[in-house]
Amino acid sequence: MTEIDRRRLLRGTMAAAAGTLAAGPGVQAAAAADDHEPAEATGPKVLRTPAHRFAGLPDYPFAPHHLRVRLGDGSHTTVRMHYLDERPAWPVRASGETILLLHGNPSWSYLYRHVIPPLVAAGHRCVALDLVGMGKSDKPTDRFLYTYQQHLDWLTEAVVERLDLRDVTMVCHDWGGTLGLRLLAEQPHRFRRVVAMNTGLRTGREEIPAEGWMHLATWLQFTQRTNPLAVSDVVAGYTTSALDPAVLAAYDAPFPDDRYQHGVRRFAVLIPLTPADEATPAFEAAWEVLETLDLPFLCVFSANDHVSGGRHDELSGRVPGAAGQPHSVIADAHHFLQEDKPGDVAAAIDDFIARTRP
Repeated sequence: MTEIDRRRLLRGTMAAAAGTLAAGPGVQAAAAADDHEPAEATGPKVLRTPAHRFAGLPDYPFAPHHLRVRLGDGSHTTVRMHYLDERPAWPVRASGETILLLHGNPSWSYLYRHVIPPLVAAGHRCVALDLVGMGKSDKPTDRFLYTYQQHLDWLTEAVVERLDLRDVTMVCHDWGGTLGLRLLAEQPHRFRRVVAMNTGLRTGREEIPAEGWMHLATWLQFTQRTNPLAVSDVVAGYTTSALDPAVLAAYDAPFPDDRYQHGVRRFAVLIPLTPADEATPAFEAAWEVLETLDLPFLCVFSANDHVSGGRHDELSGRVPGAAGQPHSVIADAHHFLQEDKPGDVAAAIDDFIARTRP
């Protein structure tokens, strides 16, 4: 991490402006319905971000969809997950392809708002989930529920049991890849291909250089000590483009105050740093499967990414299906390449689907 990156991350540039574009009537009606859902939908174990905080988000006209998954504390409590389900309509001819877009930390499906439209225009169905604790999904109040395994359980229940997605192209970024690749290892028959973006599946056994330890220490201190924590600072710090204040406000929208941010803060401490990490055996078991998979696997990384620097060999060099694929490193893009180069990202996904269709 450079000194410029560190200053950008820690300087505290929370956006003061709210969204400036009005949502369409359908979106406004859906938001109003969410606001008036019966009180028993939430309780002391779960928080729900008020729908009005998502009103008028720039370039986010998509209709909301919801499903429920088990909270995971042994009770009968459920949490509501939000997702987008955008499909081609006449005169666009459906391709028969379903794309599952998984975000990471601290973003949500808003990250894909400029990637989804060109993919739908190409005929593809796009499903974009908000992970539990993020975006429009519910936020459990017990921070210790946010474990790697529980996140995977929530994701698996949503994708497999509730949506029953099959023949899927997985597009995964950041923690969306760390979770999604484990899901791939456990449910490989559900996926046709994978596009991995600035992500990885580390076990805790990898050697971390001194600069890497410095970045991790800075990240851990920032996420655990900063109050208030404006996640827009993170997005602004890891993009090459200057984001509009209304866009930055959209990234802060899911989190009215610290009570809603356990998911964001806990992701930081779930990174496996040593082989003694509780998740290491699961990561290693996943790799045993991934190293046998020959389904098409594409890496689309960014040259300015603060973690990888554009290097994707930890994935492209180990997954058999990645051999010979047209991996790309997008120039002038930082970690959130969907913000910096959404057109390039969408084109890479669509081209990969076209290349690898039966």
